[in-house]
Amino acid sequence: MEKGIIQVYYGNGSGKSSAAFGNAIRQVSSGSTAYIIRFLKGQIDEEYMRKLEPEVKLFSFERSVGGFDSLSESEKADEKQNILNGINFAKKVLSTGECDVLVLDEVLGIVDEGIATAEEILDVLRERSVFTTVILTGRSLPEQIRAVADQVLRIDSEKEPEVSE
Repeated sequence: MEKGIIQVYYGNGSGKSSAAFGNAIRQVSSGSTAYIIRFLKGQIDEEYMRKLEPEVKLFSFERSVGGFDSLSESEKADEKQNILNGINFAKKVLSTGECDVLVLDEVLGIVDEGIATAEEILDVLRERSVFTTVILTGRSLPEQIRAVADQVLRIDSEKEPEVSE
């Protein structure tokens, strides 16, 4: 078995999730299995990802349709528990070795939002086998997580399309 790594895609540019998903799909094409756990994005329809099952399994624990940013404060309070359930699921997946690649999409954002601490994310990562690759995404990267990452990729946009109002 090949040794896994901890990889991070972060920055203000778009494409972090796409890069993480692409990396997972590339590894699946070599015989690996992948789980993707999405955070802060609500229940966005990802039917195209469902077509990759059973090798790639997609999970979202949030119940709201819209992203976390669009919720009221009371809705955010309710949704926080669902997000923490997703973190606990990630920890279980890593401790049992259920997959070869685990993508924690926008997990760094839950640290930004104060839902979990960097130390709690590190606790999840400590459950990983040396053969499991974990890919984290988000806008900012806490130094504690940077220190344990094997590969860090910063994604920033040089030019974005104009948005008409």
